[in-house]
Amino acid sequence: MATLSPFLSKTPLSNTPTISFSSSISTPLKWKSITSFSPSGSSSSRSRRRIFIVQSKIREIFMPALSSTMTEGKIVSWIKSEGDVLSKGESVVVVESDKADMDVETFYDGILAAIVVPEGESAPVGAAIGILAETEAEVAQAKAKAASAGAAAPASHPVTSTPVPAVSPPEPKKVAESAPSGPRKTVATPYAKKLLKQHKVDINSVVGTGPFGRITPEDVEKAAGIAPSKSVAPSAAPAALPKPAPAAAPAAPLLPGSTVVPFTTMQAAVSKNMIESLSVPTFRVGYPIITDALDALYEKVKPKGVTMTALLAKAAAMALVQHPVVNASCKDGKSFTYNANINIAVAVAINGGLITPVLQDADKLDLYLLSQKWKELVEKARSKQLQPHEYNSGTFTLSNLGMFGVDRFDAILPPGQGAIMAVGASKPTVVADADGFFGVKSKMLVSLISIS
Repeated sequence: MATLSPFLSKTPLSNTPTISFSSSISTPLKWKSITSFSPSGSSSSRSRRRIFIVQSKIREIFMPALSSTMTEGKIVSWIKSEGDVLSKGESVVVVESDKADMDVETFYDGILAAIVVPEGESAPVGAAIGILAETEAEVAQAKAKAASAGAAAPASHPVTSTPVPAVSPPEPKKVAESAPSGPRKTVATPYAKKLLKQHKVDINSVVGTGPFGRITPEDVEKAAGIAPSKSVAPSAAPAALPKPAPAAAPAAPLLPGSTVVPFTTMQAAVSKNMIESLSVPTFRVGYPIITDALDALYEKVKPKGVTMTALLAKAAAMALVQHPVVNASCKDGKSFTYNANINIAVAVAINGGLITPVLQDADKLDLYLLSQKWKELVEKARSKQLQPHEYNSGTFTLSNLGMFGVDRFDAILPPGQGAIMAVGASKPTVVADADGFFGVKSKMLVSLISIS
């Protein structure tokens, strides 16, 4: 009996921080007939059955989808080189998604026969980025397949910058060219007949340019030798001609010495999200907070490793418990979704972009555990090692620029969330109490941007 290929074994789910890519069997399924006999050996009991023998020799390594918003990925580096032997579960390539860099591992044993997408280049999700051969005998065939895939890539990605030539409308044909010889019935629009009578023009001397030779008011005015009127009553319009696409506005000329730098994958994702947020109706409210008590608490817990960001996240989470509608979201424009968890996303600036690590169930964690979790998330964010659930599961966002001395600012609501709070710096401010006496207190300005 034929032995099935080891590539057909089921792969268990893994909880490791790497992402495994799927592969396709490139060779067709083959079968052969096997005759089996019953123990009695009678001819009537003889039966024939087909057994499918799968030959999984060459596999394609696909660009994986590392997040729900990822449409393409960039190859940061190939951990393995062409000709290296791969083992199941081994990391092969590092892919940059729209939020993080992640190691991608293989499901199968084999040889990395060819690299289709080199380092520094991008490919859409699902596209082949490498070819995996089962044995050395298939390496040459795999390289040929990679070469054909590389040659077909330009054809599958048309250049969008090539201008489409404008379609010029065809000149109207004269009736005399298409009309059959002999007497014919001349057709004119009602307004054209009125103009014929008004200008005393013989209808047989007018050549119609309308559909099927119909005489239009413009034809009459042209035959009468007068300028066509701009306020001509509408007539039976000919079939709509294709209009040329409007030309794109010319780009502003670059200043001398300037350089154009394209967005990185993360910057492009941030730009896309910001543009999407402009379509969400929001309102903004601001409020000053006296932070003397908050500052005193921070001075007590700071030696234990608690940051002000963690303290604010905990305070926001406890407030959301009392006001769950602020933790809700509106994704379809028809209903509210009340989230069962309070996940505080905190904006963090990293090299080349912005990301929002998420403190999940912030209302259920104590302050010290929350602060420790936050430090771990920041380290992973700055090394681009966050997992998708660690940055796309937020229900409420916190943006704190107080550490930079910023008094106030307006944040942008992330798509899919209900609100974001912008926190400014806490500064000594002269304030008056209820009795009219002046004093100096620490005051912090916060702004809340929420869906309408």
